[in-house]
Amino acid sequence: MNGRVALGLFSGGLDSILACRVVADQGVRVVALKFVTPFFDHDLLTRQEEYAAAMRQRYGLSVEVIDISEGYLRLLDHPAHGFGKHFNPCIDCKILMLTRARELMATYGASFLLTGEVLGQRPMSQRRDTLRVIERDSGCEGLLLRPLCAKLMAPIPAELEGLVDRERLYGFSGRGRKQQKLLAAQLGITDYPTPAGGCMLTDPNLAVRIRHFYDGLFSFGERRAVDDLRLLAVGRQFKLDDDTWFILGRDERENNRLEALRGPGDWLLRMATRPGPLGLLRHAQEKLAGSSREGAVIRQLAGLVVRHGRKEEGKTPAAEVLIDKGAVREQAVFAPLADDDFAAWRI
Repeated sequence: MNGRVALGLFSGGLDSILACRVVADQGVRVVALKFVTPFFDHDLLTRQEEYAAAMRQRYGLSVEVIDISEGYLRLLDHPAHGFGKHFNPCIDCKILMLTRARELMATYGASFLLTGEVLGQRPMSQRRDTLRVIERDSGCEGLLLRPLCAKLMAPIPAELEGLVDRERLYGFSGRGRKQQKLLAAQLGITDYPTPAGGCMLTDPNLAVRIRHFYDGLFSFGERRAVDDLRLLAVGRQFKLDDDTWFILGRDERENNRLEALRGPGDWLLRMATRPGPLGLLRHAQEKLAGSSREGAVIRQLAGLVVRHGRKEEGKTPAAEVLIDKGAVREQAVFAPLADDDFAAWRI
């Protein structure tokens, strides 16, 4: 029985933890694949070793982080199975991840795949008919084990051949999580995340921004760079015209995030003399530098920065604003914009 290997889709939620552990506890070597995109968990790419160590210590699982951003950005153009309530292509998302996992089977010497899906738990992507479609369209028929609801499904070759013991799998169904919590307690798993929507595409506000971006919110929208899409999740967003995209941090954390996401052609604006937001002007070097409207746009955006800065004695006075253009820095005093002046720019 040695040498058995399976690849598991690992979201980090309770169901995926349990599915991987149930199979691993049968002596199978499970490699848990943590897929990331600009819309969920992309920051893990900067701390893969730390994350893998934490998952190994917490759950006894071997986790590898894999970036599928490129394919995901294309997927959102025309998902074959459509969108959910917002801009979330959940069925096609699962198909993409399983397709990639299947392609990696030879690399790891894996005999089958597994997921934490539970029959009937999600109305869009975990109906019985949908689960069959996902298997078919990902090319995973006969390869995919769902340990938490396997007893409600036809056995796959890995079960029939004795790679896993079907009697030690489960028949969970429905949207409740009582059975999963009981199983977690039996396995000694107590530290697990509560159910939450970790994907930006299911957030009603962020999904609107992203849909607009795909629909041509800016004249450069078809580029769909990963960092452009990550920026949509940060701060207050403004569009002055077809290619003037400006983002204001709402607190220190967002200011730091904007600075980290700054591209080589982006300009930064911040007050030099009192606390306030950092503003990022996307693709400014290409779209604005040297144009006839550069001065007017800078005045408007600097005024926006001042307007959202900390007040002094209940008022918002003019302030010096530093414009960081990369190789060049400029500084001048700007008056705050009135609210009516920028209301139409909000995204």
